[in-house]
Amino acid sequence: MTVSTCAATSESAGAAHRVNVVTQIRLVWKPLVFIVCLVPAALIVADIFGLGGTLGANPVEALQDRLGNWGLRFIMMALAVTPLRLLSGWNWLARFRRMLGLFAFFYVLMHFLTWLFLDQDFLLSAIAEDIFERPFITLGFVAFLILLAMTATSTAGMRRRLGRRWQKLHYGVYLAGILGVWHYWWQVKQDYSEPLLYATVLGLLLGYRLLRRRSTILKKKRTAAAAGA
Repeated sequence: MTVSTCAATSESAGAAHRVNVVTQIRLVWKPLVFIVCLVPAALIVADIFGLGGTLGANPVEALQDRLGNWGLRFIMMALAVTPLRLLSGWNWLARFRRMLGLFAFFYVLMHFLTWLFLDQDFLLSAIAEDIFERPFITLGFVAFLILLAMTATSTAGMRRRLGRRWQKLHYGVYLAGILGVWHYWWQVKQDYSEPLLYATVLGLLLGYRLLRRRSTILKKKRTAAAAGA
């Protein structure tokens, strides 16, 4: 067998393997991850109806807190995809990033709607007063709007239409994460351990991106200097 034939056979086998991986992710792993992502919502619904635990003495506040926490967790998971992919070499992880981002919006939306209808009774005057006069709610509302814009433009069609603007818009997830943690931090009155944990995780995820970007810039400068010499 010639070298060219071996190369063609190897390339064909590699292509077949990639197709198998993509098919497996689409038919097996994505549905499984989707179901797992719904588990927190199912547990919350069970607690609402008293089928599992309870929501405590202040069910509306407990419901808001649990939905908001899961929204933040899914933002962190979506942000963790790229570092994990780059560190592990598992490029297939990128196929789950959009799903995790959409679930982040889902839980944040439920958090927002709970505040809107159960906490504020959809009273526009009270809602406007809270948004403009309570800073932690202002931060949360801005984060919600950013996630809303990202979700509305998350389809492949919108990505094609927006072109380079799409990537700039979706960098907003970093700001949404920062505002979400800040919103939580200002909301807490005594025990800051949980928002501190989110802030630490977010700092590590964003810090990794900054270090990698700095390394890439330095590498390009060294390459350009070597080429010039």
